[in-house]
Amino acid sequence: MSNKIVSIIIVAAGTRDYLKFCLDSIRGQGYPDKEIIVIDNSLKPDFEQEFRQSYPEIKLYPSRENLSYCQALNKGIGVSKGDFILCLNDDVVLDKDFIDEALKCFTFSEDTGIVSGKILRFDKVTIDSAGLSLSIWRTAEERGYGDKDKGQFQGKCRVFGVNGAVAFYRRNLLEQIKLGEEYFDSDFGYFYEDLDVSWRAHRFGWKGYYTPTALAYHLRGGTARQGSNPNKRFARHCLNDDLLFDLMKNRYLAIIKNESFFNLIIHFPFILFYDVFAWGYLLFFRPRLIKRAWRLIKTAAAAFKKRKLMDKRLEGK
Repeated sequence: MSNKIVSIIIVAAGTRDYLKFCLDSIRGQGYPDKEIIVIDNSLKPDFEQEFRQSYPEIKLYPSRENLSYCQALNKGIGVSKGDFILCLNDDVVLDKDFIDEALKCFTFSEDTGIVSGKILRFDKVTIDSAGLSLSIWRTAEERGYGDKDKGQFQGKCRVFGVNGAVAFYRRNLLEQIKLGEEYFDSDFGYFYEDLDVSWRAHRFGWKGYYTPTALAYHLRGGTARQGSNPNKRFARHCLNDDLLFDLMKNRYLAIIKNESFFNLIIHFPFILFYDVFAWGYLLFFRPRLIKRAWRLIKTAAAAFKKRKLMDKRLEGK
């Protein structure tokens, strides 16, 4: 792997000063062949000048409009040249050996396309994610989420996917599953984009692995919750209306695009049970969001079209 380029894509929201700690941890990586790309989504007029003075060697791409997380990642991946792509939130700090340790998993087999490290909170004792699972409710479920790290995830193993805050992909995987120019589905915006990519990858036969020796630290909700209640377990209580609607909408889009008919029938009772509570929460605590339900029709129609295109590609594989 020593001659392979790793492209690191960071989306800078600019809501708080996390980016410096993130970039300093990347600078401290021992792996030599890497390029760092920052997508400036802060819309702050003085951000670019201050950034170039502090980090002249890092590629900065300012956004002239407020891009969603998926749109910003697509922009970064599109201009990158790496054999492997590491997508990072700006509220993440990497251990000094993260890249070296994560790359070892890609050598397991040619069909290893996703690698997850052990992601801890900033207290370094609480687990944020030990890999992504697809739950019976058809939600994105983080292994070990919120638990104290007692060594229960010290073994390497297969996982369904990777948390989007620290997502490591083989470039060939992203090129195979993209639709048009989109690696991440821009209809998602925020939330479930990591599950959607992992699910599409699995449909094409790619595998995901978890390694505990690749360590990273994440301030859960540091960006999405805009500095309010970071690390709180029940995220939906801390999200504004737009983000909460995305959280609910995108679960449906991921199911439409990726779930097989057989598995849909098996899991339908669990999906329905989850939905009763999710919509019940909206009814009692966020009734104004009920009015947005009609928007699901438009996005669902687009998801069905993308599903059809992906199915055709799989037939010709």
